[in-house]
Amino acid sequence: MERDPKLGTRAVLNDEEYARRMAQVKGYANIETLGSEKNVPVSGTTWMDPGTANRQASLVVDPPDGRIPALTPEAQSRESARLARFNAKRETPDTWEDLTTWDRCITLGAVGSMLPFYYNNGVEIVQAPGYVVIRNEMVHEARVIPLDGRPHAGPAIRTWMGDSRGRWEGTTLVVETTNFNARVGVGPGDGGVSDPAPRPTGRLRISERFTRTAEDTVDYTVTIEDPNTWTKPWTIAYPLRREANYQFPSEYACHEGNLFIHNVMSAARAQEQPPDEAARTKAK
Repeated sequence: MERDPKLGTRAVLNDEEYARRMAQVKGYANIETLGSEKNVPVSGTTWMDPGTANRQASLVVDPPDGRIPALTPEAQSRESARLARFNAKRETPDTWEDLTTWDRCITLGAVGSMLPFYYNNGVEIVQAPGYVVIRNEMVHEARVIPLDGRPHAGPAIRTWMGDSRGRWEGTTLVVETTNFNARVGVGPGDGGVSDPAPRPTGRLRISERFTRTAEDTVDYTVTIEDPNTWTKPWTIAYPLRREANYQFPSEYACHEGNLFIHNVMSAARAQEQPPDEAARTKAK
């Protein structure tokens, strides 16, 4: 996401740096097990989408140093309180609210669903008269975006993915999204209590630009603005590559209320019991 500070404003990796990145990608693909405690032999590519690295030094391209701007004083205070709870409760959550919205199978948010991730990186863009639909493989999101100039929903309407409106600027599709519910972040994590990434407020606004630059390439940028959270707007950019044979392999069938929530809550309560009581509980 962010550029190594040693690179300064240099936005492209040199040959040596790129070779290290490719070695890291190769390492992901060569993972032999799901974890030593699991003892399940799998290829890294079974679970991950390592892809082919490019020479871009960071996803963040503005500010020029490739670093996310500083938090506002208000956000620093807000995040300090949230992270104190995160650090105290990440191993033994009290309630489902201590888990991220990704843990709970709700969403990774409008930005997080577009960003490169460990797996499920498919994005399907469908054009129809008056609308564009962006369908994300990750957490089965689908944004239906009107292009007819209608205004955003009223301020009382707040949703996980926000309220999107699109327009064409020449051959570039511009999508402006507002009306977020302030419960999800904008990075690879979701900004929940169990996620160290900051959580924006209801003033969050994102502006995405999709520009087709070749038969198999769409340049994607997203500018993130929330004056209650960051001291200035910041922009992520990277290319989307068309894969002719790519198909969403299966439904992302994770759903809120799945057994994971019950299991992690019960396990946390068991961890809190005295050793002798925990043994009796296990025996039952």
